[in-house]
Amino acid sequence: YSYILISAKVSGRREWREALSGPASFYCLEPEEQALALRSGSGFGIMSLQFHIPQRHLERITSVGPRPVGSQENEVLTVGYLLEQIEGIRAEAAAGPHRLTVDVQRPTGTFSIDFLGGFTSYYDRVTNVAVRLEPRGGAQHLMLANCHFDTVANSPGPNWSLSRPGSDPRASCLTLCLQGSHGFITQHPWAQQVRAFINLEAAGVGGKEVVFQTGPENPWLVQAYVHAAKHPFASVVGQEVFQSGVIPSDTDFRIYRDYGNIPGIDLAFIENGFIYHTKYDTANRILTDSIQRAGDNILAVLKHLVMSEKLADSSEYRHGNMVFFDVLGVVVVAYPARVGTILNYLVAAATFLYLARKASLPGNGGGRYVRQLACATGVALLSWLVTLLSVLIVALLVTLLGRSMFWYNHFYAAVCLYGAAAAGKMLLVHTLAKNLYYGGVRLVELGDLFLDVSLLLWCCSLVWLTQRGLCSAYVPMLMVSFPLAARLLLAQEFKHRGASVKYSVLYLLGLAPPYIHFMFLIWVVFEIFTPIMGRSGTEIPPEVVMASLVTLATIFLSSFFLHFIYLVRSTKWILTGLGSVFLLMFLLVSCGLFFPYSGSPDSPRPKRVFLQHTTRTFHGLQGEVESRDSGLWINSFDFTGPAIQHITPHIPEINDSVRTRCREDRPFCGFPWFLPVKFLSKKNWYLPAAEVSPSSPVDFSLLSREETAWGTVKMTFSVKGPSHMSLYLMPHRGSSLSSWSFGDGTPRFDLSGEYFVFYSHGLNAPTWTFWFEIRVRHPSGPEGMISVAISSHYFFGENRRTAQLEEILRRFPPWSFPSSWVSTYDMYRY
Repeated sequence: YSYILISAKVSGRREWREALSGPASFYCLEPEEQALALRSGSGFGIMSLQFHIPQRHLERITSVGPRPVGSQENEVLTVGYLLEQIEGIRAEAAAGPHRLTVDVQRPTGTFSIDFLGGFTSYYDRVTNVAVRLEPRGGAQHLMLANCHFDTVANSPGPNWSLSRPGSDPRASCLTLCLQGSHGFITQHPWAQQVRAFINLEAAGVGGKEVVFQTGPENPWLVQAYVHAAKHPFASVVGQEVFQSGVIPSDTDFRIYRDYGNIPGIDLAFIENGFIYHTKYDTANRILTDSIQRAGDNILAVLKHLVMSEKLADSSEYRHGNMVFFDVLGVVVVAYPARVGTILNYLVAAATFLYLARKASLPGNGGGRYVRQLACATGVALLSWLVTLLSVLIVALLVTLLGRSMFWYNHFYAAVCLYGAAAAGKMLLVHTLAKNLYYGGVRLVELGDLFLDVSLLLWCCSLVWLTQRGLCSAYVPMLMVSFPLAARLLLAQEFKHRGASVKYSVLYLLGLAPPYIHFMFLIWVVFEIFTPIMGRSGTEIPPEVVMASLVTLATIFLSSFFLHFIYLVRSTKWILTGLGSVFLLMFLLVSCGLFFPYSGSPDSPRPKRVFLQHTTRTFHGLQGEVESRDSGLWINSFDFTGPAIQHITPHIPEINDSVRTRCREDRPFCGFPWFLPVKFLSKKNWYLPAAEVSPSSPVDFSLLSREETAWGTVKMTFSVKGPSHMSLYLMPHRGSSLSSWSFGDGTPRFDLSGEYFVFYSHGLNAPTWTFWFEIRVRHPSGPEGMISVAISSHYFFGENRRTAQLEEILRRFPPWSFPSSWVSTYDMYRY
């Protein structure tokens, strides 16, 4: 869904003065400003919808409950409230110098996306609310701010509804997931005037909003954020990690980039992702500080962008990427990627020159230093490998003991267990190397050698990342340049006194800038990935992920401290301390002291469980019903689900005796998957239950079947059902889809070779009609040429609950979040 605020460019200072002196009574983002805050000079007008009292808007919108697409709460109540507020502002501004235009768009469209392995989306009459603010003389160029006002089922989902009433620039558009944004950017007449956008997302609840995507290219957008943001929080590392696909998520940024060909900035809340899309995702959990901080940043950046001359023709400035990162949220460092490449290679060259100079010193002739450096590098790499394998063995033991995700509600426990194991193992390997292999070598010489090893390894990573064109190479650049500078400045001190107190203090001061930044990045990684493990499915072992992350963080952070192992006389007490911490923590974890979940109102860590009361019907080639059953289909979306061990004591019926198996001869295993995520959750349960009978059942019909002149079979269908449905297509052996009525006409299949179409509609949508063409290369067998299945999902209204579903929901423990609805699954063979 979209809620759009769009303002427009005026010609000069005189017009701004007239606007400032006019009777317009707009409200500005800052609480103390109760008038239109416009800067003198050529630029754009800025407006916000009474953001100085956002809590009232937020509470009013979320008070209606979950707002799925197609529901009365979303399509009527929320849209009506937004229009009411907008109309009030328009009435106040009627005599002013600006024109406010409101448009409610209900687009229909389709597109394919490679998210979640690849699927196709079809939407029909979803609702976008668009508001355009411009001088009465009109405007040519628009700035767009995009955000949602719909939610998933069972979640109030406040998040960016705060910013919606306060986005405020030339353009501010709030849209439904990927569908409403696609409908706006491909079909709305205003879309042709949009030159750039800001997309407001959420992967958590409150906290700092991070810039994690920009562009594509268009470095002027990053520069705008650098100059304008009052509380910057941005990282090109986040951008490259997100775009690598490691994080199973996607945003409207992709839609505007791919289908609108316009550049933008992607921001998201990331804090407290444990309650994202749950019943705990409520307005009272978003702190006022988070609201004000986000508002300050967004307003300032939008003001800067709409005043920019570059907005008029952003394509002219589409050249190259930017390296950008913030320094403790105080200031953003940004420079062109090409400058970063030069800087990276200069640092690498300086490092290799430093090492080459040491190799040429008297006493290091005949390749002696090179051999020593190579040997020491091998020791360091071996210590990393042994450390990682050892910690992974610990993670495997924790998993086999049934204590997986013990850190989900006690993060410090993971640091104590895996961090102590990693640090202790690495320290042990180097202590053994020092005592057994380097027994006769001077300690100062060994310390000097292993400091060079750390410089060499970080420098190699710097060169590798730079050659791959990654802007994140700035991290190893910092991790090389500062220690190298400290090493050169303290060379004489180290040579004469070794690890003296003075050397140690000065050395630590030299390491402080890159280490503080690197630790901040590590914090962001854990802030994002720890909650994700609670919704990443049953197939990804979270202990392996968490143990690997903690170990890698330990390895990287310890790299420039390795040489101290060779400078001190004994590491016995350090090893004893680390070993004691590890053994104590392993014992506590094994005893089950750390329960993964929490229902505490102050800090909930819910276990996510999905339940569908469903009726499945399977038809044969002649249309006859081959089988029919009903049950409660249960999915656990974290790794503690293989035995769903924590739920079974509360609900004994949910146990391994009702575990399901995927039927490979049925589309998507024969179950009503809402999204194509069966590869993430292969372990689920099917508890027999009574048949469901929605008041508006799905009406699925084959309208026509004809053979084309080009040797395919064209089949046309019609479907009438609830607002959310999923279509599955599974061609059988010897058959393949050649074209269809979705997306660009080319069928896009998912990871398993099946086809998934996600469908949703708003109010008063017509019957859904679609077709596909199938090419049969070999005569079809007894199973036919294709299986077609349709599942319906009743997320709201009287059909979303049954007595049996309500009864089992009441028995779930308070630390769980069971998201539930009613569904049907009908399969046909042709």
